[in-house]
Amino acid sequence: MSQATRHARAFQSHRAALIDLYAQLPDEHATFKAWEEGMTFLRLADHLSGSVGRVPALLEGRQPDAPAAPSATLADAQARLQATLDMFVTTASALSDDDLQRRIPAFGRELPVWTMLDFITQHEAHHKGQAWMMARMVGVQPPMFVKLG
Repeated sequence: MSQATRHARAFQSHRAALIDLYAQLPDEHATFKAWEEGMTFLRLADHLSGSVGRVPALLEGRQPDAPAAPSATLADAQARLQATLDMFVTTASALSDDDLQRRIPAFGRELPVWTMLDFITQHEAHHKGQAWMMARMVGVQPPMFVKLG
């Protein structure tokens, strides 16, 4: 298995579990947030989708597109999470070993592409943990924290 495919699968295991959680959330909890300055379930999903949606632009060294309009429903947010998952897996899997070593401007500094992919996965896991906590707060039992196979 290539290093690029490993990056894609690592991200996919986190995002797929998040999508499963969003499928369990009742619509009445779409705007729930765990603390005053926190993100709602809708905003959290849009934040994660938007972060991953910037990957192609970062890889090409161009400015990312403006953020999409906010999701209106949990189903919209879940669809956006799925679309950006599909895009990330396709984009990351297509990278060569040389591509992974190439340095690009990202997050206010220059990083190798593989580091940026790791960062995106770590960012996903960080916010996914928030979603797991929030789900428990509204009475939803989250699935396993990663989706295997």
